Amino acid sequence: MRYQIVFADAATLGDADLSALHLANCQLQVYAHSSADELPARLQDADIAIVNKCRLDAALIAKLPRLKAIMVAATGMDNIDLQAARAAGIQVFNVTDYAGTAVPQHVFALLLALSNQLFSYSTAVQRGDWSRSQSFCLLDYPIFELAGKTMVIVGYGVLGQATAALARAFDMRVLIAERPSATEIRPGRLAFGAALAEADIVSLHCPLTADTRHMINKNSLAGLKTGAVLINTARGALIEPNALLEALKTGQVGAAALDVLSTEPPPASDPLLNCKLPNLLITPHIGWASREARTRMVLKIADNIQGFLER
Repeated sequence: MRYQIVFADAATLGDADLSALHLANCQLQVYAHSSADELPARLQDADIAIVNKCRLDAALIAKLPRLKAIMVAATGMDNIDLQAARAAGIQVFNVTDYAGTAVPQHVFALLLALSNQLFSYSTAVQRGDWSRSQSFCLLDYPIFELAGKTMVIVGYGVLGQATAALARAFDMRVLIAERPSATEIRPGRLAFGAALAEADIVSLHCPLTADTRHMINKNSLAGLKTGAVLINTARGALIEPNALLEALKTGQVGAAALDVLSTEPPPASDPLLNCKLPNLLITPHIGWASREARTRMVLKIADNIQGFLER
């Protein structure tokens, strides 16, 4: 049997080499992007679908009787109706452990940019402030050291653990938060609210589920130390955006760095993009996107396909 494989949104991996996906007894069709309207026709004859951010809901899955497997080119699977796939006998595979160095590196790139005011000082230099200074340096923006600060990790999988390791290398104290809805506290963890109360920095690494959606909201933000820093490289909808904006404006949150937003790409009207706050740094979901991580991603997708075919 010759299997038909369709990669519906390959451009989400940039210029990654896809040659590993050309497998024996398989025909690969690659599309850069696929809209919701285009997906039914493009996946109609697919035995295996590869998608990153394309949404496969119950209505679409019902239109794809030939589909046998979905390969998600990501760890998070919130764009797939898993229940509908299961009911249709479709196996769903995700990719794990491909960005275990890239995402923690980005967490600390964001954190160091905030702690050392890199963008504020770079802008000041370009503006000519240093050239006009009567002193040898500029001290206009406060810098703080990471050593001795408490970082709270929310979501202690591969990425959370790797981020914690980097934090300890910076001589930071690391606390692991329990799930917000947990009724029992696992060994080595603190209740969610208790952990936030001790945090100088909070780093989010948990999946988006019904329980974690808007877990960072008005109430949880109020429980932070005044001036704490919030970093999100997980999923945008973990944070209620208007609550974060208010907390940034009042100083309850000293600074925030976000690599993800609730809708991606975000509409131009997104309130977080339009607030122009100096204590908010946003990057376009690039924490996972090192060349090395994208190469590992493709190889792991190929392994998932091969494993499925050999079953």
